[in-house]
Amino acid sequence: MPYTAEISRSNPTCFVFLVDQSASMSDAIGGEIPTSKASVVSDAINRLLTELSVKCAKEEGVRDYFHVAVVGYGHTSVGSAFGGSLAGRDLVPLSQIADNPARLEERVKKVPDGAGGLVESTVRFPVWMDPVSNGGTPMRQALEHVHRLVDRWLGEHPACFPPIVLNLTDGEANDGDPTVPAAGIRSLASADGAVLLFNLHVSDAGGSPVTFPDTDADLPDTYARTLFGMSSLLPPHMRSYAAQEGFTVSDGTRGFVYNADITSVVQFLDIGTRATDLR
Repeated sequence: MPYTAEISRSNPTCFVFLVDQSASMSDAIGGEIPTSKASVVSDAINRLLTELSVKCAKEEGVRDYFHVAVVGYGHTSVGSAFGGSLAGRDLVPLSQIADNPARLEERVKKVPDGAGGLVESTVRFPVWMDPVSNGGTPMRQALEHVHRLVDRWLGEHPACFPPIVLNLTDGEANDGDPTVPAAGIRSLASADGAVLLFNLHVSDAGGSPVTFPDTDADLPDTYARTLFGMSSLLPPHMRSYAAQEGFTVSDGTRGFVYNADITSVVQFLDIGTRATDLR
């Protein structure tokens, strides 16, 4: 059965976050306090990198179960979205990510006071990438770039749990048809199964959110249907986790979310990065 390979320091896997940084990502996304799409996405990725680091921390430090790339695409360029000392790097071992945030920000969050209420507390929030929004949406070029990254990884780690690529976008590619390089990514495989490509469409087009669908019937436009068609089926263990979180799933469920709110962005990243047990 595929997608069961053990993830270990000797057999790591990789995550690639592909982030739309076009001008329209400066538009607001809903929530209690409307925030730009770019800020919501960057915060969600920074939070996930923190959680991955904690999950993989042992007595001797953070273990390199994962290597991670954050690739931004906007204006006419595609490249690493890491800041600080990791700027310009693609797939980075998780221990190096944990040790090298671009900066630590002080943020206020509400925590339980032990008496049924909430109090404000200041926490330190690691930041590896900042929100960027500029120019067009060279998604085809970005997918081609990721294909090269993942293909090289598989050459070096042929038995790994299949790499996971998560594309977060709000608009249509303006540099050609993205479905061809998307299919190329999904055609890559390790001995444990095909590479997984998931898409989150942070849209302004309206309509109800659609989360982990098994058909494109409820999607409002051609581009949402295109992204759905580009998305991999959720493997069984991710379907099980999505069901535990209250989502309706089937054998045809795909790793796709449309018109997400802030909570859906976080849940999408969490479910999309669920892998097997770490050793």
